[in-house]
Amino acid sequence: MQSHKKRSPSDIDQSLTDKNSAGLSKLSILRLFQNSESFRELGLLIFIVILSGIFQLRNPSFLSLANIKDLLANTAILSILSVGMMMVILTRGIDLSIGSTMALSGMVTALTVSANPEISPLLSLLEGMSIGLAAGLVIGVLIAHFNILPIIATLGLMNILRGMTYLVSKGKWVSAYQMSTGFKNLSTGTTLGINNLIIFAVLIYILYSYFINQTKTGRYIYAVGSSPETAELIGIKRKRIILLVYSLMGLLAGLSGVLWVSKFASAQGDTAVGYEMNVIAATVLGGVSVSGGRGRVTGIILGSVLFGILANALPLINISPFWQQFIQGIVILAAIISNVLLQRRNERAALKKRAI
Repeated sequence: MQSHKKRSPSDIDQSLTDKNSAGLSKLSILRLFQNSESFRELGLLIFIVILSGIFQLRNPSFLSLANIKDLLANTAILSILSVGMMMVILTRGIDLSIGSTMALSGMVTALTVSANPEISPLLSLLEGMSIGLAAGLVIGVLIAHFNILPIIATLGLMNILRGMTYLVSKGKWVSAYQMSTGFKNLSTGTTLGINNLIIFAVLIYILYSYFINQTKTGRYIYAVGSSPETAELIGIKRKRIILLVYSLMGLLAGLSGVLWVSKFASAQGDTAVGYEMNVIAATVLGGVSVSGGRGRVTGIILGSVLFGILANALPLINISPFWQQFIQGIVILAAIISNVLLQRRNERAALKKRAI
């Protein structure tokens, strides 16, 4: 038999002190990361204010109520998609297929409305979202169960879905006169004086903020991105989480495709070509780490607004379209570099905290 040495009160006190110190150390590290995120978002907000002031000096109509409403409405679809992209990037993934998903869902719903003008706009939304959900499920299965790299899986689906869009449309457009007024009002109509697109975006952000911050599944998404191996060891079903985030991304892309076609009153094969790059850029601008596990809802709101300001203001001050892309690229690159530098600083500070 092993003899158990009786622990003295001083030993017990020391053990409790060590445990408390470890707990406080972890809490300090967590606060460090949270404070860094808040600091970064504050910096982004200040940058937006300064940028808005500069644009206002160049064009006095920039901060007019009418232009602000247009800016928010034009940014709404980007904001909605940033929600889905945030979940995907949090799990160390990427989705390059959302532009094609938007095109397919928008085209199919537009063709349905053209053939059945009396159909309810709500059914059109559900149809588009169902198409997007199906596309997201396929991508999720390829990544989670067949271990295909996200960039490869979504790149393949991007081409397949774009090809399907041309096939179902037979290369033709669906124009405004072929769409019902109710369908077009999904994006161009107002509720209590507020553009419907803005209302859609606000509702989705409220639901998403609750989901990612207050539910167990939301915490699992962060855990999978922070450390996939550790997440599986503690019982988190990583494959289910991967399947979920890509399905939700597809769902939002399907919704956005319908809203896009409704807004521009036109469905065509090249709808939203390359738009996934704008969404990724806005998400990264908002501080979502491309290495996974870090990012906040407030950040992607600011990132989407900043990207929307650049898209809205540069034409207002007569910047050439070529320079617009250059300036947007510089801002995005600066955001990514600052993100990486901030993460490295946090990691070094965290290591020092652990050493202490």
